[in-house]
Amino acid sequence: MIVMKFGGTSVGSAQRMKDVCRLITADGKAKMVVLSAMSGTTNTLVEISDYLYKKNPEGANNIINQLEQKYRNHVDELYATEEYKQKTLSFLKEEFDYLRSFTKILFTSFEEKMILAQGEIISTNMVTNYLKECGVKTILFSALDFMRTDKNAEPDFNYIKEKVNEQLSANPGYEIYITQGFICRNAYGEIDNLLRGGSDYTACLIGAALKSEEIQIWTDIDGMHNNDPRVVEHTEPVRQLHFEEAAELAYFGAKILHPTCIQPAKFAGVPVRLLNTMDPSAPGTIINNEIQHGKIKAVAAKDNIVSIQIQSSRMLLAYGFLRKVFEIFESYKTSIDMVSTSEVGVSVTIDNKSYLKDIIADLMKYGTVTVNENMCIICVVGDLAWENVGFESLTAQALKDIPVQMISYGGSNHNISFLVKMEDKKRALQAFSDTLFNS
Repeated sequence: MIVMKFGGTSVGSAQRMKDVCRLITADGKAKMVVLSAMSGTTNTLVEISDYLYKKNPEGANNIINQLEQKYRNHVDELYATEEYKQKTLSFLKEEFDYLRSFTKILFTSFEEKMILAQGEIISTNMVTNYLKECGVKTILFSALDFMRTDKNAEPDFNYIKEKVNEQLSANPGYEIYITQGFICRNAYGEIDNLLRGGSDYTACLIGAALKSEEIQIWTDIDGMHNNDPRVVEHTEPVRQLHFEEAAELAYFGAKILHPTCIQPAKFAGVPVRLLNTMDPSAPGTIINNEIQHGKIKAVAAKDNIVSIQIQSSRMLLAYGFLRKVFEIFESYKTSIDMVSTSEVGVSVTIDNKSYLKDIIADLMKYGTVTVNENMCIICVVGDLAWENVGFESLTAQALKDIPVQMISYGGSNHNISFLVKMEDKKRALQAFSDTLFNS
């Protein structure tokens, strides 16, 4: 069985819902389909929650009414028969009456998560009804019945595997199985969400649990590109990536994937394919456990980086210096991206400035602290193991005319990272494309 995930843009209108349904039924094979909320819906639900937090039920009701009317308009366009129009309108009335019920109670973060879950619940019900109207044997599984996190807010994979297989065993013979992305229950049975990677995470967890043939992530771009198409001209899709390469690109700025979401597929050995809903015939990008030796695949950039340099001659070669430095970042739950050390100091980069002042104050106990904001990490990804002589010099040569503050190499066989100023980002990305891909 193939698991297919469609994001908010892919189901962003009645016509696009129809297009998705044609895609998932084209070959007549059984599939598990994971859907996001229609594009814009989650933001609107967040807006409703904001009004309720501010104790403004009138404002919340106005937004609820506007959203309801938007969906009622989709119904006329989506369904051909009066039976399914009325069935869906009845469902929408119940949904929006449910949303209005929150204007009469004390509102907390628990209720907000209940509200946010409704976007996926609405989209999956609408698509299920459309498929049934078209005569497709379809069943809707509620993700709240099998998608659960543990007490550490991490997916409870054994529970998910057991419950999703139970659902399939109890409901054999369907052509299409629909479920919601993003939403889940926590360890206490409360409605929650997966946060990182959202619906992509749901699809990969289900695909891993089912040991599926393939997990397909359908978006509005033709796979993962070899550079940022928003910044650099003439980028091309990368046709194959190793899981580690894809994770590095995702972590360092490739927005098409979240680095965490593909981990379940990696460990289960299930390939993930990135495809374009707007151009279904395009081959996209396949992510699997295969390495293409001796090849640089892509470049990605991570913005809004802060570099911190701690220099202290009295700590020269002192035992425990690095431990003390890293414990400060750990105490503020602030992750470090890059590290560079010398005999008299250490330089690190972070992307979370929430506790920057406190971190600097603590670091000043151990030496002179220099901070540079508005920096950018540019990451070159591929088979960059040390046996591939010359790759490190090739990447450095690309930036011969651009100031580089830090270089990180050797922590991974798939990544060389460079720290540059944000103002030099576009030039650096273009230089990498010219040197690595276009020459």
